Amino acid sequence: MTGYGRGEATAEGFRFAVELHSVNRKHIDLALNLPKTLYVLDARIRESLTARLARGRINVTVTVHPTVNSSPQVVDWELATIYAESMRALQQKLGLEGGLTLDSVLRAPGVLLLPGQDVDAEAAWPSLEKALQNALNVLLAMRAFEGTALAADLSTRLTTLRECTTSIAARAPEIAVQHRKLLLERLRNAQIELPVDDERLLRELALFADRSDISEELTRLESHFVQMESLQKQKLPVGRTLEFLTQEIGRELNTLSVKSNDAPTSHWVVTAKAELEKIREQVQNIE
Repeated sequence: MTGYGRGEATAEGFRFAVELHSVNRKHIDLALNLPKTLYVLDARIRESLTARLARGRINVTVTVHPTVNSSPQVVDWELATIYAESMRALQQKLGLEGGLTLDSVLRAPGVLLLPGQDVDAEAAWPSLEKALQNALNVLLAMRAFEGTALAADLSTRLTTLRECTTSIAARAPEIAVQHRKLLLERLRNAQIELPVDDERLLRELALFADRSDISEELTRLESHFVQMESLQKQKLPVGRTLEFLTQEIGRELNTLSVKSNDAPTSHWVVTAKAELEKIREQVQNIE
């Protein structure tokens, strides 16, 4: 499910900010963007996220800024000294002219420190975790709001599915009657006269009634509908279970269409499958 969350926390002269961007994805997929000094916290951040999120592509951005009253280290003095001494030694050894300047030392890699480069990861973790949890709370609240709208839409479409299956169930007894009339009409057109209690005719009608019996499919469909309604009330992740149920409902609808061999029933099946496809698209957005 889509969403955005941001959290902040301050400690030891630094302000930690965590931003979370979530988009739809069938499985959990984390992409972390951390300052170099915080790379060692990658596994802890992932563990905190997967403990509360089950699906979605989650982009995580962590930034570190010095607080107003802090005096962060902006120059690596030890590294700058090493560079300067090495440059002087190289100049003397090669007999090069020119003077060593401040600019040449500052341009050396790693001498100037970006904000957060002098942060101790272990000491920063409690504050960073607090910022992460705050961001997660905001993200989950946004996703919950979206989930409420999805649940309402899902309930509406389930009602349509039930209406279609109710119509199919009401139509089912008529299918055998229509088949009997059609069979007798074909026999008459072929100039074959059989009494209505003829054993061969009764056997054919009994076989058709057995093949076209859809009571099991209707029972399973109702069971699936009840499960989908029950899942909407749960607090745990249910997206994958809902996806499975939509697949099972689709299978039952296909069986209904094949077994009934009836135009009105096929019409209701097509209507139900159209609604089911919309449900299938929606449940991919559900945690």
